[in-house]
Amino acid sequence: MAKKVGVILSGCGVYDGAEIHESVITMLALDRAGAEMVLCAPDREQMHVVNHLTGDVAEGESRNVLVESARIARGALRDVAEVRADELDALILPGGFGAAKNLCTFAVQGADCEVDEGVASLVREVHAQGKPVAAVCIAPALLAKVLGEEGLKVTIGSDPDTADAIEQTGATHVNCPVREFVVDEERKIITSPAYMLAQTMSEAAEGIEKTVAELLRTA
Repeated sequence: MAKKVGVILSGCGVYDGAEIHESVITMLALDRAGAEMVLCAPDREQMHVVNHLTGDVAEGESRNVLVESARIARGALRDVAEVRADELDALILPGGFGAAKNLCTFAVQGADCEVDEGVASLVREVHAQGKPVAAVCIAPALLAKVLGEEGLKVTIGSDPDTADAIEQTGATHVNCPVREFVVDEERKIITSPAYMLAQTMSEAAEGIEKTVAELLRTA
């Protein structure tokens, strides 16, 4: 039977949503492995909108995270608040600033961030059922906030400031090269740096593909 994997998206575009390369690489790896995907995102407004051509905040504009994520999901998308852990065998969160701006507020509040209620609930439920949870790029910071009291091990690569903020949540940060991943075997948490370190799409892809393979192996 095909493994059923939840994929939490955070919009569409690296600066204010889900990193598109990371999201598509994740989805392609899952599809190639024969997994069934449950694509989801929170139904809420983005923190802000960024012009991806200039990098500037588009003042006065607003976009919905669920609506924008549907661009990546080709419309096959659910509100994360309606997804239950009982439906899933595993869960994965691609990165992009949306993971730290829309799924949580780590981008502006660090270890004191707040996490979207639906996202936090699904992460906790999947984890509580002993099912594996993976995250790439900056998204491991969200896992650290939600599950940090357990002292889980995660990586975002090697950025010292981000690693310090993660450790303030109670989690342990492990430095990791871009093409590899870190596994907290006790807690079934798998993380990889992706574009926190990657200089090319192929570098990000290698780490993400290994992460997906490990996620499915343990599901």
